[in-house]
Amino acid sequence: MLDIIAISGSLRAASTNSALLAALRANAPADCRVEVYDGLGRLPIFNPDDEGERTPPEAVKLIDAVTLADGVIVSCPEYAHGVPGGMKNALDWLVSRDAAVGKPAMLVHASPRSLYARAALAEIMRTMSFAMYEEATLEIALLGKKPAEVEMILAEPTNRQAMREAVQGFADFMRRR
Repeated sequence: MLDIIAISGSLRAASTNSALLAALRANAPADCRVEVYDGLGRLPIFNPDDEGERTPPEAVKLIDAVTLADGVIVSCPEYAHGVPGGMKNALDWLVSRDAAVGKPAMLVHASPRSLYARAALAEIMRTMSFAMYEEATLEIALLGKKPAEVEMILAEPTNRQAMREAVQGFADFMRRR
């Protein structure tokens, strides 16, 4: 059984990125367990002076979750052509740790318009030494949809199949590493 942590870069209650990750969890292959991390908004702002013995408990939870996971899936919106501060802050808590080094990671997308953030996030994660799975991408256009519409789109058989195949491809990548 592969354990995957999924992180949404959005703090919105009706986040399409979070909805996509919840749907990935529900449609994951039987040999994959996807756990959605929900602590992004509780993370204190990263400060290198607060590392080591002084690492805040919420940051420790994130660090431990990433460390113990076999892989990481991130779905992140784009704000002003960049990665949202909360997502960058979460990654900053991992920078000086071994949690990211060689850890398989995959980006999935809930909007076709987040091109700048995609590139920036991939660059940040590669710089942190995540092993990026880039052989295939999953994009399900949910931007601007109401929650009921999002639910219907994510329940479509073709999208459910695409999610299963994306996670299966990522699982195969993790096993090859």
